[in-house]
Amino acid sequence: MTYRLNPLWQNAKLYTRHNNYCTRQYPELLLPFDSDIILDGEVACTDPATGLNDFEAVMSRFTIRQHSKVQQLTKTLPATFAIFDILQSNGHDLRNLPLVERKAILQGIQLPSSSFGVVPHIDGAGEVLYAQIEAMGMEGVVGKRKDSQYVSRRSKDWLKVINQSYADVFITGYKKAEFGWFAAVPDPTGRMRPVGIIEHGPSPKHKKAFRGVSQQLITGEDKNNVYLEPRIQARVKMRNWTKSGLLRIPVFDQFIF
Repeated sequence: MTYRLNPLWQNAKLYTRHNNYCTRQYPELLLPFDSDIILDGEVACTDPATGLNDFEAVMSRFTIRQHSKVQQLTKTLPATFAIFDILQSNGHDLRNLPLVERKAILQGIQLPSSSFGVVPHIDGAGEVLYAQIEAMGMEGVVGKRKDSQYVSRRSKDWLKVINQSYADVFITGYKKAEFGWFAAVPDPTGRMRPVGIIEHGPSPKHKKAFRGVSQQLITGEDKNNVYLEPRIQARVKMRNWTKSGLLRIPVFDQFIF
């Protein structure tokens, strides 16, 4: 999840990209900078086993509200802030400056502690960088035009390239009200274990084919869902498997025949 850090002299504040206030969850990041500054970045927690960002740990920190628990987690699950960009400094709006100029300004910022770091950028070697990211099992890269301005929305000037993994699953049902296919995989005993809901990816052609086949496989239904025999198999793209054995952000790729 992406966050915006807004330290105003002694008054540091954190907001998510959807402008949700989350300052209380990360007290180790509430340190003063030398000036009025607004930064764009991401809160991260490092998995000690892999050295990579642990998304589930970040979300665990985000959902905790109890003060004593938050204080405990600052020691057992410390957060860092990876800085991508700078939007304002010393009262000056920098968003209309080219990216390379904002990066240069960012390099001159004095960081308040080792809990903060500026994400390095590579000029003109994106494919090589992505190959290294892929080999290390990291999440991906973002390619940005050097002359691009900062905008608070998706932009054709910024391209996110995700290091996707793939998994083969069985579709065991679907939602009635909105689109969603239930995904499952066989456990060691051969029984189907739910692993998530596919909510993105299939084309209208895929959905039509699914409807034609699924009506013959219905085993039951309730107010919200219809349940199927696990006969339809699909391949999904995903970020990774979670620690609880679920698909993280599964996206339909193709049916398997």
